Amino acid sequence: MLQRILEHKRAEISGLQRRHRGWQPPAKPPPRRDFAAALRAPGLSLIAEFKRRSPSRGDISRNARPADTARAYQAAGAAALSVLTDGEFFGGSLDDLRAARGATGLPALRKDFIIDPCQVAESAGVDGPDCLLLIAAALETEALRDLIALAARCGQAALVETHDEDDLARALAAGADIIGINNRDLRTFEVTLDTTVRLRPRVPAGRLVVAESGVHTRDDMLRLRDAGVDAVLVGEALMAAESPEVKMAELLGTT
Repeated sequence: MLQRILEHKRAEISGLQRRHRGWQPPAKPPPRRDFAAALRAPGLSLIAEFKRRSPSRGDISRNARPADTARAYQAAGAAALSVLTDGEFFGGSLDDLRAARGATGLPALRKDFIIDPCQVAESAGVDGPDCLLLIAAALETEALRDLIALAARCGQAALVETHDEDDLARALAAGADIIGINNRDLRTFEVTLDTTVRLRPRVPAGRLVVAESGVHTRDDMLRLRDAGVDAVLVGEALMAAESPEVKMAELLGTT
């Protein structure tokens, strides 16, 4: 599935490359919200995700409104937002991200398949994301390092997603400061929190660690807290809930 998505993304960005030919990072990046600082707050932080659909599940909440959802997330205690901006496979857009970010004071992650500098250029506007998702499995170490540096020149953090030991080694070699550990196997779509429990001890001190996928209950949150992660990214469990606020309170233990 990852290869299928990347093939489509490469075709998609060919036009984007033409539109951003000659682009240079701003001499002075616009003010950003501090994504990393939001995850360093005491306790286990929750990154709440806006996602209409996914390849593994299909439609989750097709008609959800990003601004309304983001406001509900902020009121319920989210530390940050994540917004899917891929259109073909997830039904998202940069407009969704701008709407969600503009409705709150929370830092926002652009969750997409970013493999080319032109996508960083596309994200660099004043109302753009505060952090970009980079997937280690989709990038060689040098390309990953270059995209982290380019995002930083635009004032944006980078959350580097890993799935196994090889990904983690690549992320660390590229200098990633925020490490995501995705509990979903991209080859089989199987999900297990054991992935985070196994990989977390391999992350050096001083790096932020975010567990992604597979969080549905308060017990899941407690297990990941005990494993030593700094934050948990939750999407489907919130988007599929009748009340995202009630579900988030359950996860955070604030009910």
